[in-house]
Amino acid sequence: MVEISLHNTLTRRREVFAPLDPEDVRMYVCGPTVYDRAHLGNGRPVVVFDTLFRLLRHVYGLDHVTYVRNFTDVDDKINARAQAEGVPIGRITEETIAWYHADMDALGALRPTAEPRATEHIGSMIAMIGSLIARGHAYEAEGHVLFDVRSFAEYGRLSGRSVDDMIAGARVEVAPYKRDPMDFVLWKPSTSDLPGWDSPWGRGRPGWHIECSAMSFELLGASFDIHGGGIDLQFPHHENEIAQSCCAHPEGSFARYWLHNEMLQVEGKKMSKSLGNFFTVRDLLEQGWPGEVIRFVYLGTHYGKPMDWTAEKAEQARATLSRWRTLTRGVTAAAEPAPELLAALGDDLNTAGAIAVLHGLATAGDAAGLKASAALMGLLEDKHDWTQREVGAEVSARIDALLLERAAARKARDFARADALRDGFQRAGLIVRDTPQGAEWEAGPDFDPAEILRLE
Repeated sequence: MVEISLHNTLTRRREVFAPLDPEDVRMYVCGPTVYDRAHLGNGRPVVVFDTLFRLLRHVYGLDHVTYVRNFTDVDDKINARAQAEGVPIGRITEETIAWYHADMDALGALRPTAEPRATEHIGSMIAMIGSLIARGHAYEAEGHVLFDVRSFAEYGRLSGRSVDDMIAGARVEVAPYKRDPMDFVLWKPSTSDLPGWDSPWGRGRPGWHIECSAMSFELLGASFDIHGGGIDLQFPHHENEIAQSCCAHPEGSFARYWLHNEMLQVEGKKMSKSLGNFFTVRDLLEQGWPGEVIRFVYLGTHYGKPMDWTAEKAEQARATLSRWRTLTRGVTAAAEPAPELLAALGDDLNTAGAIAVLHGLATAGDAAGLKASAALMGLLEDKHDWTQREVGAEVSARIDALLLERAAARKARDFARADALRDGFQRAGLIVRDTPQGAEWEAGPDFDPAEILRLE
């Protein structure tokens, strides 16, 4: 069996992964708040943990891995957008979830085993809050219920800071009803124009942090294997999840391995609307970047390092994937991915090292091994073949025939015919590269298939 080692944020060291139950490996990843399109940074954890999901399924079996990623569909940002547009909140959340699925599907991400919505688990949240109050870890104040941070001695272990240090360095809301500045909201009152549910503390809605604790307990139990998300969630969200869950269910250990992906930049700068470098995943797809290309760029940097999206990287990814798709077109994949690729992914999900293995397979002309190995990383899958979709089978066959004709003309020193075909390819917007293995082609951004069919 492939050994998997992961950097555990909780212990700050690399650990060999040993699931609680190899027959039911369980992973929870924090999902989106569904009020708008997913931006480029939101896509990174999706691809990172999709790759881990694929690896776990390969090692433990397709039916032995449970992956849960939630939708936060009750939130003040959702409420604000619904009020601004004068539409029901449900319309905003349903539309945004559909957008999210379409965009993440385009990135080649598998759907998780379960995608719970916060509004489907309000009862579980109320029950967990009641348990925290009963155990002395939460208190009611002015219609709110707050978690008593000082009641949990290990608070701050994940982020490596003491509560007093957090207070000194943080900008926290010091509401008059809080016993301590770091106490956080579990339940808050709702006015008549906001979504709300009946509870022992009045009509209201949950705080953000309680959602994931309640949903992970319902779907994965008091103890499970992996909890993941972006590094921006480490504090306070994940810190608060640990506190709530361990206090409400002291019989469990909550998550045993914590993984966090680093942040994303664009052309060396923090992504920001004010800098004009803010992109949603949909923006890039509509600019003509195939989802597979975006995925490849994500995978080119280890998840634990900051990632820089650049147009140069995207162009290189497009060219590489086009060459690989030409090499593997019509090839049946090998039974197993290359052992070297499995070793790289098992090494704390070293996707950059895994891509280097793919380059080696391509250079060696091992088309079957390349296809099988790339598929484990969500690449070169037939259903995401953007080159075939853009060109079509008839045009693709015609291009291949014309390239063979050009090669024959060159061999016969019929340079007039070879140059005519070259000029025709350029008019059609077809990019042709001559390699030691033969000619490779790619449909450029201005590709005109009709021009190819007219080419005689």
